[in-house]
Amino acid sequence: MVNDKQRPGYPLTILLITTRYLCKNFQLELINEQAHQYAEKFSSPEDELLRKINSYTQKHPEANMLSGHLQGKVLEMLSCMIRPKRILEIGTFMGYSAICLAKGLTEEGQLHTIELREEEAAKAKDFFAQSQYFSKIILHVGSALNIIPSLEETWDLVFIDADKPAYIDYFNLVLPKLRKNGFIFADNIFFHGQVLEKEIESKSAKGIQAFNDYIQQRTDIEKVVLTLRDGLFLIRKL
Repeated sequence: MVNDKQRPGYPLTILLITTRYLCKNFQLELINEQAHQYAEKFSSPEDELLRKINSYTQKHPEANMLSGHLQGKVLEMLSCMIRPKRILEIGTFMGYSAICLAKGLTEEGQLHTIELREEEAAKAKDFFAQSQYFSKIILHVGSALNIIPSLEETWDLVFIDADKPAYIDYFNLVLPKLRKNGFIFADNIFFHGQVLEKEIESKSAKGIQAFNDYIQQRTDIEKVVLTLRDGLFLIRKL
C-alpha cells in the first residue's frame, strides 16, 4: 500500500496547501521587504508628527491599515504636484494619510476626511490638533455614504481607503463632484494578494475585485495601478 508521502507530487501538494493557508491567514507580502526598506532609506524621512502617529499605531490591532512612511510620502508628493484646493479622504483611521495629503493644499485649501469609528476619529482629531494643517482639516464622523452627498464641494483630489465592498459606491458618489482632470486614489486594490488567487473568498477581496473590474471597463477616466504596498489605483477624470 502506497502512503500519501509516497504519492507523486506529494511535496508540491503540501507546498500549495501551505501557501494557500498562509495567504488566507496572514497578509501576503507582495513587495520585497528588502527593496521596501531600501526605498524608505533613500526617501525623505517622516516628520516628527508622522513618526509619532506611526509609532502609536503599531500598538493598534489593525496597524496594517496605516499608510506608512513610503506610501505617505507618495501621497504627499502627488498632492504637492496637483496643488488641490479641495481634498476628500474616505477613511481617516489615525490621520496619517490626511496630514500627508494636506501638505499639498493651496493656501485657501481644505481637506475633508470621513471616519466611521468614533474612537479612531477622536485619536485622529488629537493628532490633527498637533499639525500645522489643523485649520485646513475638517473631520466628519459617520457613514461616508451618508456624509458625501451632504458636502457641497467640487473636489480636486479624492482618496478612497475605507470599507472595501463600498468602493464602487464611493466612486460613483464622488465622480460627479470631481473636477475635470481631477484625481481619485484608491488604496488596497490587491487586498493583501487575495485578488491574485484563483478563487476569491473574503467579502472585502471580492469588493476590491469588483471595483477593479468596474474601473477597468470605464472609458471616461484614465487609470494606472501602482505596485506600491498593497496596490494604489491612480484615476484621472477626463
